[in-house]
Amino acid sequence: MNVMKSLSPSQYCRHLLLGITTVFIIGCNESPSSKSVNPSNSLLLQSSTVSSAIAPSETDTPPLITDSIQQSKNLVMDKLDPEKIKHGALIYRVNCANCHGPKGEAAPGWRNLGTDGKYPPPPLDDSAHAWHHSTDTLEKMIREGSPPGAGGMPGWDDKLTNQEIADVIVWIKSTWSEEIYGTWYQEIEKKQQQRQGKKQH
Repeated sequence: MNVMKSLSPSQYCRHLLLGITTVFIIGCNESPSSKSVNPSNSLLLQSSTVSSAIAPSETDTPPLITDSIQQSKNLVMDKLDPEKIKHGALIYRVNCANCHGPKGEAAPGWRNLGTDGKYPPPPLDDSAHAWHHSTDTLEKMIREGSPPGAGGMPGWDDKLTNQEIADVIVWIKSTWSEEIYGTWYQEIEKKQQQRQGKKQH
């Protein structure tokens, strides 16, 4: 009785209608699997069975929460061209994965200075500082290589085409989380574009 008092008028009417429909279906002695059963009646019967075991407030929760989580994970991909990601992944695998790791995760100890006095290749995913750089800076680094004395990355300007370099950068961005991508775009990329008068991602 207390549950019924807590229902809004629309919820009360809905549950009342559900109960009447259920009685009608059961009274007619029709099986939900019968070919003559209206699909909507079958759904109502299933709903009444479920709602009898669940509190009314729980029946109003959005279904398939896992779908929204998956959609959130896909938001980064929605901002980037899938074909460029695919092509960039191939170029990366052939030319970059050996040093930066198959997924851009680098090798353990990448923060430690090597015996040659240079730092090992850093991660390119969102676990390090790659996302602190604008697209232009990432492109320059790939073209020219590491600054003198900082690292051992060679320049790729004479080995990769402009499109290959651009697509590798798109693939790198696709490894970043939605949160990191959003922060990168607002705090790094957008400000760089404003300084240069650009409007593209």
